[in-house]
Amino acid sequence: MSSNEFDLVVIGGGPAGYTGAIRAAQLGMKVACVEKRTTLGGTCLNVGCIPSKALLDMSEKYEDATLHFSDIGIKATKIELDLAKMLERKNNVVSELCKGIEGLFAKNKITKFIGTAKISGPNNITISDGTKLSAKNILIATGSEVASLPGIEIDEKNIVSSTGALEFSSVPKHLVVIGAGYIGLELGSVWRRLGAKVTVIEFFDKIVPALDNEIGVQFTKILQKQGVEFILGTKVNKAEVKKGSVELNLIPAAGGKESIITADKVLVSVGRKPYTKDLGLEELGVKMNDRGYITVDQHYHTGVGGIYAVGDAIPGPMLAHKAEEEAVAAVENMAGQKGHVNYNIIPGVVYTWPEVASVGLTEEQVKASAIPYKIGKFPFLANSRARATGCTDGFVKIIVDSATDRVLGGHIIGPDAGTMIAELAIAMEFYASSEDIARTCHAHPTLSEAIKEAALAVEKRTINL
Repeated sequence: MSSNEFDLVVIGGGPAGYTGAIRAAQLGMKVACVEKRTTLGGTCLNVGCIPSKALLDMSEKYEDATLHFSDIGIKATKIELDLAKMLERKNNVVSELCKGIEGLFAKNKITKFIGTAKISGPNNITISDGTKLSAKNILIATGSEVASLPGIEIDEKNIVSSTGALEFSSVPKHLVVIGAGYIGLELGSVWRRLGAKVTVIEFFDKIVPALDNEIGVQFTKILQKQGVEFILGTKVNKAEVKKGSVELNLIPAAGGKESIITADKVLVSVGRKPYTKDLGLEELGVKMNDRGYITVDQHYHTGVGGIYAVGDAIPGPMLAHKAEEEAVAAVENMAGQKGHVNYNIIPGVVYTWPEVASVGLTEEQVKASAIPYKIGKFPFLANSRARATGCTDGFVKIIVDSATDRVLGGHIIGPDAGTMIAELAIAMEFYASSEDIARTCHAHPTLSEAIKEAALAVEKRTINL
């Protein structure tokens, strides 16, 4: 095999791409990865999940120091925000993790090429610098890009995407967020904590529409209490920069009178779209739907040669952990194994404070499926650890099949919900019942005891409520 011949060429070095590349190397394949950035990690690591979580953590500490330290007997005076230092630390976190992936590539003998890739045949790739590669299999893991709205031009200065919202050189006086999804609420929370007035405009009549409705209602109330303003059921027709400010034209989603709101910064956060353009897919006969998602079978194969696709490039939730699982499954299928992903058990997390996490079916979905069900709930207000730390907002909600007691869905709004949801995901993966969870010993005092109590609540036998 020549230097430019590989068992697998992965296009894209994000969570799906680098995970798939590493798994393929573990399985004995000669692997190359083509990435358009000079750094690995994709959107998630460079301008997405990781930098936003760093800012969420730091802004939370800042708000604690300015608003809540006095409540616990800590006297702190002359607290000042050094935004430049905060952004520097965020960038350092990203840089260190990018270097970590480079180290993993070296450890696993994966060859990295920098540039954009075009698939010139079922087993051939041409990189933008003219380099030609051949491979038995090709894995498309190109991810996604920011979706935009008609009438709104993102300039990454006054009207920004999530990328620009990670780089404000000063705290906006008034930040308008278009879209009440995961990303918009997280970045809105960052800048609200640091001193901005934040207004969130959402086309639907509720925030994060995919959430269990009861969780969403509680989430809205908590964010409003924190100072976030919501304008729901509203469409943004146009946004124009005028004398350094942004003027937005709003109209009710159901129709009605137009109104105007102004802000000094606007974050457009209305979702993402698959990045599948310019790969040469149409010429090869690779099928895509009308939204640009690549069509694959249950093995992630496109039906053309050795071409596979995973992650944000194919239908499904645009989540890094979903992409990683698909990449591993696809590569294992290439190796003759039986890789698969259980799409019924993919957690979703909003990393605000409190966090919101869900896995499985919502109560609305269970009702629509006509499944007889029971619910167990337990508030963090009655959890010893939550009371000790002063983090008592929210509750755990477990939905079970009333005939079999099998857990159908789990929803948590509260401290560390994103970590705690793993217990419910594992329970569902092993077809656990609420009785199984209720009879499992949980350490005391821990937040996870709220999950045990919610499981006990299914049969109305909670201990601490």
